[in-house]
Amino acid sequence: MFSNRNAFIALAGLALSLGISGPVTSAFAAGAPVKTVDTTKGKALAGENGMTLYTFRKDTQGVSNCEGQCLANWPPLTAAADAKADGAFSVITRKDGTKQWAKGGMPLYFWIKDKAAGDTTGDGVNGVWDVARP
Repeated sequence: MFSNRNAFIALAGLALSLGISGPVTSAFAAGAPVKTVDTTKGKALAGENGMTLYTFRKDTQGVSNCEGQCLANWPPLTAAADAKADGAFSVITRKDGTKQWAKGGMPLYFWIKDKAAGDTTGDGVNGVWDVARP
């Protein structure tokens, strides 16, 4: 899967110019904006920007329980309103109506104190945050 949407658009344009059509374009466009990165804690899921993603132990499958100040510190991996599930990745609707990506039903978040791609400073915070694993 392409992590860079511009590369996908260029590839799709090339495919069309060569007369290739079909489900190739829709398969790439629907994908979750997630990749696997190497960290000091092993392999982890990250957003397209390379920043580590986390899960919250107080969430339940398909439900985010991170609100208010929690949400200020742990921004969700947001999904477009028309985003579709992609393999292990699904889209949940938050209580405020916004969409969020989840893996295995568990919502995915960033941690505001991670400063560089691959940082994992949020792992273990308050005993309820874990690095999201591929």
